[in-house]
Amino acid sequence: MPVPQVAIIGRPNVGKSSILNWLAHKRVSVVDPTPGVTRDRVTYLMQEGDRYFEMVDTGGIGIVDRDDLSEDIERQIQIGIDTADLILFVVDGIQGLVPLDQVVAERLRPIDVPKVLVVNKCDSPKTENEIHEFYRLMDIPVVTTSVIGNRNRDELTEAILEHLPPAFGDESSEGAALAADPELKFAIVGRRNVGKSTFINALAEEERCIVSEIPGTTRDSIDVRFEIDGKRLLAIDTPGVRKRKSLANDIEYYGLVRAQKSIRRADVVFMFFDATQTISRVDKRLVDEITSQFKPVIFVINKWDLAKEKEMTMEKWGEYLGHEFGTLRFAPIAFLTAKAGRNVKKLVNLAQSVFKQTRTRVSTGEINRLVRAAVVENRPPVRKNQVPKIFFSTQVATEPPTIVCKCNNPALFDNAWQRYLLGILREKLPFQEVPIKLYFRQREQASEQRGGGHQNEGRDYEATASSDANDEDFFDDFDGSDFDE
Repeated sequence: MPVPQVAIIGRPNVGKSSILNWLAHKRVSVVDPTPGVTRDRVTYLMQEGDRYFEMVDTGGIGIVDRDDLSEDIERQIQIGIDTADLILFVVDGIQGLVPLDQVVAERLRPIDVPKVLVVNKCDSPKTENEIHEFYRLMDIPVVTTSVIGNRNRDELTEAILEHLPPAFGDESSEGAALAADPELKFAIVGRRNVGKSTFINALAEEERCIVSEIPGTTRDSIDVRFEIDGKRLLAIDTPGVRKRKSLANDIEYYGLVRAQKSIRRADVVFMFFDATQTISRVDKRLVDEITSQFKPVIFVINKWDLAKEKEMTMEKWGEYLGHEFGTLRFAPIAFLTAKAGRNVKKLVNLAQSVFKQTRTRVSTGEINRLVRAAVVENRPPVRKNQVPKIFFSTQVATEPPTIVCKCNNPALFDNAWQRYLLGILREKLPFQEVPIKLYFRQREQASEQRGGGHQNEGRDYEATASSDANDEDFFDDFDGSDFDE
C-alpha cells in the first residue's frame, strides 16, 4: 500500500504550516502571519516509531490570493483532500469559532476518511477550557495543541498513528508481499480524438465480457468494468482535453478537471497519442499531472495503421517521447490500432504487469546490498569536508515503491548522485517500468528527539546494512509483450 497521506486542512492563518514544522522538527513550510503564504501543497515524509506517513500542508480555504492564484491554490487544496488517508482539521483556539470554520467543516463532512479536529494556539489551560464551541463543527476526535508552547505534540502524534490505515506489513513474508489481486483501475487520458473511447469499445467487443457500466455523457468520466481471464479491470474513460484558451465553456473546463481526478484514481494511466500528430502542450500538461502523482504510465501510440503515411517508425516514436519526456524514459510504449482491435489485449496485459511491479515489495537486506554496491561503484563526492554516508535503506511502501535511505546528512547527496542511485534501483530491482519515490533522511538520535523513549534506530539498521544474510531473489523478471509492427 502507498505511504499514508495526512492532509492539514483549515482556513487561513490557523497555524497549519507551524504544525507541520513542529511535527517534523524542522522548517519545512514557510510560516508567516500573512494569509495565503502557503499556495502549493508541501509534503514531508514523517517517521514515528516504525510507521512512515506523509504530512501534506495546504493553503487556507477561503483565501483571496493577491496574485490572482486563488483557482490554483484551491486545486492544490482539493488534491490534498482527495488523496488524504487522514485529515487534520485545524482551527484557532485563541480566535475561536468563526463562520469560515463552518465552511471548512461543511466541505470536509462528506469526505469518507478519518478526521481529527486540532484546536491550535491553546497556549494556556484557560484557552483549552474554552474550546467547547468547536464541538459543533463535527463529531470527531479533538486534540488541543500549542506550537509556541510546545504542548501536546505527543498527543497529536498518537492521534495520527491511531487513525492511519493498517501498517504496510512485516518483512517476514517470503518473496513479494502481494495481497490477493485487486481490481486494476486504469485511466485513459489524452487530448481529443486520439481514440480513447474507440479503445474501450474495441476491448469490450473483442472480449465480450463487460459486466457493468456507469453511464455518463461524452463529457464525463465513464467507469467501465471488465473481467478478462479471471482478472477484474476498471477502465476510466476520460473526456478529451483541449488547450485552455480553447475551452468553450464550464463543461469543457470541468472535463480537464475530471481527467486530472481520473489520473489520481487510477493504478495505471494510459497516455494516448495520435500516431499522425505531434505532441502538444495539452499532452505535456497531462503527463506533468501523471508525473506529479507518481502514477505508472504507458505511452499508447494509437492509429498506428496511419503512421506509415508520416514515415514514423517505433524507433522514431521512442526517441521522440524520450526527448519530450526525459524523466519518463522508463515508461513502456505500446503501439496499437484501436479501431481494428490490434494489440488491444496486449496493452491490457502490459498494464497488469506494470501494476504488479508497483505493488511489489523487496526485502531490506536486498536493498541494502544493492545500495552498498552502488556506493562502492560510484561514491558520492565529499562536500564541505563531510563524507556522505548511508547507514541503511528500506522500502516503506508500495504504489509507488517508496525507499528511504537513512544517512548522516541528506544535503551531502546532490541531485546527480540521487538520480544515479535511482537508476541503479530501477535497473536492479523489479521496478523497471514504474516510478520510484526515493527519500534521504538524516539518522536521528531517538533519545534526543523523544526523551529517550526509543532505541537508536540507525544503529540497529547499520548492522543490517553490513549483514551478509543470504536472501533469496524471489521475483520473476518482467516479460513485457512485444507489440506487432
